[in-house]
Amino acid sequence: MAEQNSALGFDMDNIPEVLPVLPLHEIVLFPKMALPLVVMHAQSIQLIDDVMSKDRMIGFISSKQPTNDNYFSPSDLYEIGTSAFIAKMAKSYDDKVQLLVQGLKRFKVKEFVETKPFLKAHMVQLEDLFTNKEDKQIRALVSNLLEQFDKIIKLSPMLPQEISSILRTITEPGTLADMVISIVNVSLAEKQKVLEILDVKDRLTLVTRLINDQLEILEIGSKIQTQVKEDMDNKQKEFYLRQQLQIIKNELGEKDESNVEIEEYREKIKALQLPEEAQKEADRELKRFSKMHPSSSEYTVSSTYLDWITSMPWKKFTEDMLDIHKAREILDEDHYGLAKAKKRIVEYLAVRKLNPESKGVILCFVGPPGTGKTSLGRSIARAIQRKFVRISLGGIRDEAEIRGHRRTYVGALPGRIIQGIRRAESNNPVFVLDEIDKIGTDFRGDPSAALLEVLDPEQNNTFVDHYLDVPYDLSKVMFITTANVLHTVPHALLDRMEIIELSGYTLEEKLMISKRYLIKRQLKEHGLKAKQLQFSTSTIKYLIESYTREAGLRQLDREIASICRAAACQIAENKTNRIVLKPALIHSFLGPFKYTIEVSSRISTPGVVMGLSWTPSGGDLLFIEATAMKGKKGLTLTGQLGDVMKESATTALSFIRTNAASLKINDNFFEEFDIHIHVPAGAIPKDGPSAGVTMLCALTSLLTGRLIKKDIAMTGEITLRGQVLPVGGIKEKILAAHRAKIKTVILPKGNEKDMEDIPKQVKDEIKFCYVEKMMELIKHALEKKSTQV
Repeated sequence: MAEQNSALGFDMDNIPEVLPVLPLHEIVLFPKMALPLVVMHAQSIQLIDDVMSKDRMIGFISSKQPTNDNYFSPSDLYEIGTSAFIAKMAKSYDDKVQLLVQGLKRFKVKEFVETKPFLKAHMVQLEDLFTNKEDKQIRALVSNLLEQFDKIIKLSPMLPQEISSILRTITEPGTLADMVISIVNVSLAEKQKVLEILDVKDRLTLVTRLINDQLEILEIGSKIQTQVKEDMDNKQKEFYLRQQLQIIKNELGEKDESNVEIEEYREKIKALQLPEEAQKEADRELKRFSKMHPSSSEYTVSSTYLDWITSMPWKKFTEDMLDIHKAREILDEDHYGLAKAKKRIVEYLAVRKLNPESKGVILCFVGPPGTGKTSLGRSIARAIQRKFVRISLGGIRDEAEIRGHRRTYVGALPGRIIQGIRRAESNNPVFVLDEIDKIGTDFRGDPSAALLEVLDPEQNNTFVDHYLDVPYDLSKVMFITTANVLHTVPHALLDRMEIIELSGYTLEEKLMISKRYLIKRQLKEHGLKAKQLQFSTSTIKYLIESYTREAGLRQLDREIASICRAAACQIAENKTNRIVLKPALIHSFLGPFKYTIEVSSRISTPGVVMGLSWTPSGGDLLFIEATAMKGKKGLTLTGQLGDVMKESATTALSFIRTNAASLKINDNFFEEFDIHIHVPAGAIPKDGPSAGVTMLCALTSLLTGRLIKKDIAMTGEITLRGQVLPVGGIKEKILAAHRAKIKTVILPKGNEKDMEDIPKQVKDEIKFCYVEKMMELIKHALEKKSTQV
């Protein structure tokens, strides 16, 4: 069915192939757009008369270059134009013709058939190319285009608001793009480029880009205009108010506030008795400040600097309480256990008592999360009656966080060290630098390098913050750092600190801490009294063993808090007024138990051995499983093992093959079977040499058919020559074995010296076997009798 505009009387499907062409100056006519024109040249008026005497059909093509000459050659015009229908024509008395034309369709010129008296061209009508106007991308482009055009309307007072409503009535995406580009202020070349695009999606994309450019220009212009107006208004208002304020002050006989502020700074600086360099810098800055007008941008910068330099505790400090017995009582009151850390603090106090001029100590508490590292720092401050400051270094990547920003930057401030000293209002606080092992590095500098000066007692008495720009004495500060691991701390920084390891807690220690601290604190926080919720010893033990598996106490603290919340809910609803918590009731408060000791069930077959591992969260059990299948001497290792752990497995297998005869293993076994070693918890990466003895026992158990003895765990590194070498993390591993109720632990002979740090109760409950040779290890770990048939 032919497309026809009955109101104007033309058929859009029957446009003649040959049409007279009227060139357009600096304007583009788009299909379905109405355009008023004024024709003045005689040649063009002749063309209009010829068209009006026929079917009123005409072609419009824009000229490439503006010209005053009325004659256009075909080379002056673009190839693509718009066919149109002359809707109205009127001649005026001054030989001008006024037209209203209606665009019909795009066309492309095949050839010009006439050039005089006016241009005529043979042309091909062009259609829009698009698959479906319901296409999601086209709909999104249309929606975005309308939204952006609405913003242009709001920023353009010359455009009527009704245009936005008219655009929303257009259903054809291509026509919408044409309509929008015909309205906005873009160049002739850009409009012609839109006219030449037949693909509707591409046309919408180009128009959207042009609209966005135009919108950005309008927004910048509007912003500039608003800012200029506001600046002018504010300056006029400020000048007027200042003049009035000055007149009022003169009448009242009051002094200028800026002069009062200068005098206040001068008195503060004089009273502080600053060090020589700080005094010079303060006087110089005060002199600059006195010459500034309060409205100056530098006035606030200078005033802030003087505030900082006059508020620092240059000579203000707190007297240490050097009563060693009292300090012991406070440390024991706040923390259970941690004997090594407490001993070091008492030693520090003893030295301070004998030599008050001794330099500040720098300690580093290292241990799993929840072992009391940060709270111990707070307890130390209470014991020696010093102020306490804590900052977290986790995730810091900017050196300026430590040293501060130079005053040339807008919003510059001192680093976090100087900020902490100011908050403490004392030059000798206990300063805890938390999570020192989690400092990062990027293009802004290396914060750990900045800490080298802070944590060096030989250098930190002249620490220079970039903001203050004068030396500040940090030698009286007691710095304490905390970390979960040490391998991420730079060696130069580690060398400046005294390392104190805080290993995990035993079951009995957790039981005592729960009774003394955790339960009391949670009862208080939840508004409960001790008689309203009572924990028995057996309940706490069950809670620790079945609902937590950690070196520290955080999970246990959370579980106790969950029980208190549930109890508070029952008491608040008057369901009960007293709860005596027993192990059987734990399930109703916390749900099913989360952990169970599954040692016996997992090592009941040959090839399964229990090892001990170290993690940043403390020690843990590590099961290693081995199996064999028909194959050709292959060795498969799974469980996300690191290179060192893979090498341990290879070393163990090589040793077994070398000593196959003494172990009573058939030589043909290695020729006919593949071996697969797997370490469960495959989602967790594992590495390190300490699983070597466990790999050896797993393979030996598998190949000989001898079971691993019950309730036995082990750790140690192996060599090809049959040696068992010492490893690290012994205390954490033994505590993990104790938590799992392991009865026997096999250790390298070289680790026997590490047993001094093991709690006596743990040593009483676990039997320790120390081995130097791998054959000796196999003798201790494996049953004598084979289960193979």
